[in-house]
Amino acid sequence: MKLDTGEEIFKAACIGCHGPDGTGQPETILGFEPPPAFPDFTDCNGSTRERTADWNAIIHEGGPVRGFSEIMPSWKEALTDEQITKVVGFLRSRCEEPGWPLGELNLPRALFTEKAFPEDEWLLTTAVNTNGSGEVAGALIYEKRLGRRGQLEFAAPYAFLQDADKGWDGGIGDLVLGYKQVLFAMGTSTILSAQGEMSVPTGNKAKGFGSGTTTFETFVLLGQNLPRSTFFQIQTGFELPTDRTKASNAYVFKSAAGKMFTKNGGVGRAWTPMVEFIGDRDLETGARTNWDIVPEMQVTLNKRQHVRIGGGVRTPLNNTAGRPTQLSFYVLWDFFDGGLREGW
Repeated sequence: MKLDTGEEIFKAACIGCHGPDGTGQPETILGFEPPPAFPDFTDCNGSTRERTADWNAIIHEGGPVRGFSEIMPSWKEALTDEQITKVVGFLRSRCEEPGWPLGELNLPRALFTEKAFPEDEWLLTTAVNTNGSGEVAGALIYEKRLGRRGQLEFAAPYAFLQDADKGWDGGIGDLVLGYKQVLFAMGTSTILSAQGEMSVPTGNKAKGFGSGTTTFETFVLLGQNLPRSTFFQIQTGFELPTDRTKASNAYVFKSAAGKMFTKNGGVGRAWTPMVEFIGDRDLETGARTNWDIVPEMQVTLNKRQHVRIGGGVRTPLNNTAGRPTQLSFYVLWDFFDGGLREGW
């Protein structure tokens, strides 16, 4: 029998495990205990997050290629590439709720430019001065997706500063609470979000660990896919302190552009070189705009690609006095896709 549609292919090849409606067969029919990560293709929260390339990889090579169960076999000998593409299209259509951004819009995270896609992540960032005064600073960031298009964010900054006597002092900075909302998502090409944040003066300003005032931040975030696995991202907005005697209003512009490379036709590890341009300017008469450039690289560490690292060098392009070059890096864990020890 010729199988022409994704639904026909699914019913012929996949229904035995995944069930007639894509929610999975009961254990009494399966004859074995299903793995913990057994998918429900009608669950939009799970099925929309992944890229089509990841679905193709698992169907082509089997579950182990992404660190999932060996029960999922490879279908590359039984199905043609065209048939696999059709069945993936059918599986993605099982989410019938509109408004869920697709996983292709979940672009690689840059060091400083926040992305528009709502995530479930833990992120640990660090930046080290390579010249000038000694400083190690960063943040522990928690991001939790809320529904189709929302995200709650909490950040705890930290810093270690070297004083004039070459001693070091450490402390926590101003804690940050934020919310992100997707405003627009078009297929696999464009995503636009708005984000608001509030930082509270929990850091010790006298020691250089905080601003000493509550600050509100408002941003617009854009993610855009381009041909040949290239992309760019933009974050732009304002920092608005409540006490102008302690900190100035400021405008911030961040942008990142990059290209993703994957091994073995999209199956293996992903390498994403990027470059960021960052500008900021106090909104005061006579203030100058500071510009920085950040060449960097993000690398996936495990098969499931939910544990990643990124690193780069932030270098001032102008107004270099008092603005050191920094070595920056992060470790990222997308906890929705599994535990830290899973998917290796």
